[in-house]
Amino acid sequence: MRWTQAFIPTLKEDPADAEVVSHKLMVRAGMMRKIGAGIYTYLPLGWRTIRKVERIVREEMDRAGAQELLLPILSPSELWRESGRWNEYGKELMRVKDRHEREFALGPTHEEVITATVRGEVRSYRELPLCLYQIQTKFRDEVRPRFGVMRGREFTMKDAYSFHKDEKSLNDYYQVMHKAYSRIFTRCGLDFRAVLADPGIMGGKDTHEFMVLASSGESVVISCPDVECGYAATTDTAIGNPGAPSERIQPMEKLGEVHTPGQKTVEEVTAFLKVPPEKLIKTLVYHAGAKRVVVLIRGDRDVNEAKLQKALGAHEVLLADEATIKKITGAPLGFAGPVKLAASSGEVRIIADKLTIEGIRNGVTGANKADYHLTGVCEGRDFHVDEWHDLLLVREGDKCPNCHKTSLTAYRGIEVGQIFKLGKKYSDSMQATFSDEDGAAKPFVMGCYGIGVTRTVAAAIEQHNDEHGIIWPISIAPYHVEIVPMNVSDAGTMTVADDLYNTLWRNGIETIIDDRDERPGFKFKDADLIGIPLRVIVGPKGLAQGKVELKSRGAKETRLLGIEGAAEEIETMVKKTLDDLSVVR
Repeated sequence: MRWTQAFIPTLKEDPADAEVVSHKLMVRAGMMRKIGAGIYTYLPLGWRTIRKVERIVREEMDRAGAQELLLPILSPSELWRESGRWNEYGKELMRVKDRHEREFALGPTHEEVITATVRGEVRSYRELPLCLYQIQTKFRDEVRPRFGVMRGREFTMKDAYSFHKDEKSLNDYYQVMHKAYSRIFTRCGLDFRAVLADPGIMGGKDTHEFMVLASSGESVVISCPDVECGYAATTDTAIGNPGAPSERIQPMEKLGEVHTPGQKTVEEVTAFLKVPPEKLIKTLVYHAGAKRVVVLIRGDRDVNEAKLQKALGAHEVLLADEATIKKITGAPLGFAGPVKLAASSGEVRIIADKLTIEGIRNGVTGANKADYHLTGVCEGRDFHVDEWHDLLLVREGDKCPNCHKTSLTAYRGIEVGQIFKLGKKYSDSMQATFSDEDGAAKPFVMGCYGIGVTRTVAAAIEQHNDEHGIIWPISIAPYHVEIVPMNVSDAGTMTVADDLYNTLWRNGIETIIDDRDERPGFKFKDADLIGIPLRVIVGPKGLAQGKVELKSRGAKETRLLGIEGAAEEIETMVKKTLDDLSVVR
């Protein structure tokens, strides 16, 4: 492609609404333009990269035995009602009505549609296992679209669905997909980690997220640094292991009431009573749908609301307001406690973090009375818990729950893919069955496997950039090579540049030549911005020696290549790098 014929509208300034690097650079590099909140047009440079990610995904899905199809974006509400997700999905599900007032959804995902498709066609266990996938536009009505394509209302996703006769078949194929995902993200040139995750609204049990490591990532990943252990999980699912406080083995003290005027927060109470925060029992009131629950956790720790939501089987959990807290506990905010709280009345129930509250002795908690706290509080003697769960928000420094030897480390990541063991969630609710060996009708055992294609492009930029612009991994770069002739008015310069350009294209090396009549510095800034991996400079300094200059994006030094052998050497470099990225982890 010649730059003078290309549509690459680069910008000097960051867009005003951009918050993260990928959003800024995708707009500035002429990859996309905003049409509405969370809605973008992909320009030619951006579309080339998206298509390259799609090609890698297709190749690895096909290699894993999956078959591509295309499902409708628009799906009738009846299918979503069958699965129970029409109301469960919430406001993020984009809903439309036709002229007859019939309701439809714009698919954010396609479990219902694929289940309906397969249940009408697959009859026997002999046709299983089966995996079908598509690459398609998805829709999600985000409350606050942000971060460019990282959290948009319209995005490109690969979603695959597998159907099995039993759990063993699903487990085996889950591992096949795990390896396929590792190959995909390796080939995309990304530093990533597969971590245990929360299935959320998708349902099912086991699930892994594939996280691209980046300081700008929204998700926090907790992992064990011991390579042999290998434990890694998102904070939503990381298993708590904080260690029990030594006070649990101490003799029980007498329950006492202390005047703590105006002391509401953990910091204020501990400073006032001169006790460590581990002594406190935090008492929190949550809304879980129409119900109210009281949640207990140690004063120095926080509740993991994703775990709480799962424990309660609720669609959403929200901290109660001050009026609700006073109604339930009889005290203002900051003075609630579990002692003499009527959890058995049927209005609320007490749920506690098993790891930090069970067996706690001589603790401090609110007295359910304004400006008073209780000391010497002992679980089992002074209050009772209705349900025990792991509700702990795990943090860096906690002991690994797997090997129990090493302290966990934390880092940020961007989720680019997730694989699920759905089990029978959809086949049961939608009555999708097959005939087993004994002739009995049995529900399909299902798996689901998603990759955010446009999100992967943004994640690659978040991981590969500098102060000048993008540094593309060569496998997903819009072009492999950019040729920059320093003086397009000089016939000798353009003869060398054009010959190299044509030879590289003939040999399968995707090349763009910046044939604009602009200053070299102007061209170099654009070259750094769009981030093509290899840059060939054709200028008087090199030509005087019968050479051209080769520079890798992000590197400071340049190399001189002989004009005659330059194309062959560049071709070898590109193909070797692509081959190296294809190595399976």
